[in-house]
Amino acid sequence: MVTPTHEASHRLFQEHPEALAPVFESLGIPPPTKSDVRPLSPDTTEIRPLERRVDTVLKFEPEMGESFLLAIEAQTKKHAEKGKSWAYYVAYLRAKYDMPVLLVAVCKDRPTAAWAAGPFECAVGAWTTQMTRPFVLGPDTVPEMTDEAMVVRNPALAALSAIVHCESRKAPAILEAVIRGLVSFDPDITGYWLEVVEVGLENTPVKEKWRTLMKTHFPGHRTMFEETYLEGKAEGQTKDRAALILRVLDKRGIDVPESIHDRITSCSDLDTLTLWFDRSLTATAAEELFAESAEDETAP
Repeated sequence: MVTPTHEASHRLFQEHPEALAPVFESLGIPPPTKSDVRPLSPDTTEIRPLERRVDTVLKFEPEMGESFLLAIEAQTKKHAEKGKSWAYYVAYLRAKYDMPVLLVAVCKDRPTAAWAAGPFECAVGAWTTQMTRPFVLGPDTVPEMTDEAMVVRNPALAALSAIVHCESRKAPAILEAVIRGLVSFDPDITGYWLEVVEVGLENTPVKEKWRTLMKTHFPGHRTMFEETYLEGKAEGQTKDRAALILRVLDKRGIDVPESIHDRITSCSDLDTLTLWFDRSLTATAAEELFAESAEDETAP
């Protein structure tokens, strides 16, 4: 299931692969730049008997050194079947692109991170045919960014730090450092990083802390994610209310001309639709929904 954490990770690593610095440092190679990495299709389905999709697949092609693929998965909890899926992803991508594959799991809590490190084995008796060992980006491998100067130098890693450590005791300090660091960026850049962190925090306890910090340092700011959610919620309410009006009129045997049907379904104002719904309960004709109120009729 796609969660906000999956979405935040997908955007973060595709658009800012420098957030993968801890992975590359462990491999003993320089951190990637955007020119080194390009996204690939995350679809690993074959003839569609069962849909399989990796969160993010990146192709790392440095000017010097070995090229390889990164298959990145956001994992919010233990899942008994995940080891099998991950083994399949690695085998499929290895065969399709003829390149070595590094599987990276992003985890927000230590128990999940310890489990995700594997190894996940395919074995018969004492003989292991295949072993999958993901590299885990979690509380023990992602630095706790509590210095705003570090946030300014690497906002991508700072955003990842805020997401990965959102359940730790240092989470409030990390969020404060991220907010203070983002103040120095242009508004558009700041808005982007505010949105990434906002989405990645999901419904964790520190999300309220994040909202409070945003109101303090960026009064009046509302992330695109929040805007989209609220707009979608309002749109859903208006559609439901319009459908209810038409249902009431139908049940009461009142004919609804096409022009009135279109007027009802195209209305985006919830207060107006509520008024029309109230009138639909007693109206004897569809046109009465739009009748002027007695107060309007007596106005000069």
